[in-house]
Amino acid sequence: MSLEHKIPPPLLAIVCAGLMSIAAQLLPGLSVPLPALWRWTCIGMLLCVTVVFDGAALLAFRRAKTTIDPRKPDQTQALVTTGVYRWTRNPMYVGLTALLAAWAVYLGSMVALALLVAFVLYLSRFQIAPEERALHLLFGDDFEQYCARVRRWL
Repeated sequence: MSLEHKIPPPLLAIVCAGLMSIAAQLLPGLSVPLPALWRWTCIGMLLCVTVVFDGAALLAFRRAKTTIDPRKPDQTQALVTTGVYRWTRNPMYVGLTALLAAWAVYLGSMVALALLVAFVLYLSRFQIAPEERALHLLFGDDFEQYCARVRRWL
């Protein structure tokens, strides 16, 4: 069993961050000047979200002795539903999204924010949906019940 799209989400986030930078430079008229205190506070909070969600998710996967590589769902050993996985089915993607949101705030660009939305939509369609199909095949009703209890994002 494998996913039809094999781009690792962190690589996708790096590409998106690069596109955000380019867009912010090419379209400076769509920038939003933010007060420095507000900008850095927001960036700090988003970075904390990144560290908490990604760190807790990685720790939960390590404790469950299962793979963190979303490109290899057949190597999944356990359905992790505890810890941060009680709030979101995709805490690692929430963390990546928060990191990109921090970057968008740093850039102060409306185009960067639009690319952040595109990242979320792409990830939902081409990464998360196939992962969920694979997890359904592996865990059946347990996964369905988990999906009924916990949101995809937040």
